[in-house]
Amino acid sequence: MRIICPDVKFYQASSSEMFGNNIDTDGYQRETTPMSPVSPYGCAKVYGYNICRNYRNAYNMFITNGILFNHESPRRGTNFVTNKIVKQAVKIKLGLSSELKLGNLDASRDWGHAKDYVYAMWLIMQHDKPDDFVCSTGISHTVKDLILYVFNKLELDWEQYISIDKKYYRSEELKYLKGDCSKAKKVLGWEHKY
Repeated sequence: MRIICPDVKFYQASSSEMFGNNIDTDGYQRETTPMSPVSPYGCAKVYGYNICRNYRNAYNMFITNGILFNHESPRRGTNFVTNKIVKQAVKIKLGLSSELKLGNLDASRDWGHAKDYVYAMWLIMQHDKPDDFVCSTGISHTVKDLILYVFNKLELDWEQYISIDKKYYRSEELKYLKGDCSKAKKVLGWEHKY
């Protein structure tokens, strides 16, 4: 890109996993929060984030980072806890299953909708200068909160069907994610709708 088409705009999909368990004193993670990932995925994302910043600064290129917190849609794969919980709860309701095995129910995430985050990506690319932006809702819920919501909607007693399996725990647990998207709101005029 630098050699062949240096004027092109480039968007890097960064991740809230880059923060690891670092949280600012007010309970949020933002563009200035130190990054200390707790997974190989998070480590790789930090490298991608930093190499993009390096090329932006060293070669004056339009390279951006969108630091996206968890974002969901109907297309989310069943290997993600949100879809796993919903699909398995529906199977239980239909009598097709009798158990849902999960890991850490206390893990807390800032879940948003992919439609909102794709719009944020588009706004980042329309901005007059390249920069880094957190995309989040600023609201955090635990996996247990999600279980309660889904099982209550289906009129099921979650405690009869949920079991904890240590194999679903992370080697180094990522406990809490809650993003501060005030920069995106102020600079880009972005608001999440879902």
